[in-house]
Amino acid sequence: MKHEILLGLTTTPGSDWQAKVEEMKKLGIKRIALFPTFFKLEKRKELYALLATIEDLEIPHVHLRDNMEAWELELFEKKYKTQVYNIHISHVDVPLYQKYMSKIYVENHHCLLPVEAIEHCAGICLDTSHLASSRIRRRPEYAQIMGTLEKYPIGCCHISAFNSNFFNLKNYYIGFDRHYMKKLKWLDYTKEYKHFLPYYVSLELENSFEEQLLAKKYLENILND
Repeated sequence: MKHEILLGLTTTPGSDWQAKVEEMKKLGIKRIALFPTFFKLEKRKELYALLATIEDLEIPHVHLRDNMEAWELELFEKKYKTQVYNIHISHVDVPLYQKYMSKIYVENHHCLLPVEAIEHCAGICLDTSHLASSRIRRRPEYAQIMGTLEKYPIGCCHISAFNSNFFNLKNYYIGFDRHYMKKLKWLDYTKEYKHFLPYYVSLELENSFEEQLLAKKYLENILND
């Protein structure tokens, strides 16, 4: 399967999203995945205003929050030609999203992924770093999620960094997946899951777009190997 690796504009606390928008102008980046999941409405409006300054921008993949408004979905659909969305399990029943379920995929997280949630949506959004973290921590959801990947459509995915040497007894729950990539080899784990990756492969990284371009090239070598 061919893949399109999308650079990710994340909004986590460690992400300099304003600087990334400037990078997009400088580097001529016209297609991204968008992760507005850490922003409340007013901050999202600020983000959209910045994105509007980039001519001919397309956003094929968007990670939805639970409380987005109808005009936001219309913006993605009409202006940014969004092809796929993903949501968390707890957001599957959000009323606004029901009309878009044919293109919404539910993300695996550090919990079981109920078949009912998958079947209510278009399929699965595979987060490879969450899955790898569940495996190394021997959590029960790993086998359960692996059992669904051959059965249901995988419409989009997130790729973050994964550091198997990370360990923190005080906060073990957060696992080994990282949104900031310090070393390209932190992407090597994706070799284990590359046969599950769909067309849209979105980088969920706090790194600059210049660094993400290096990650994209590195991943292309992995996927083409």
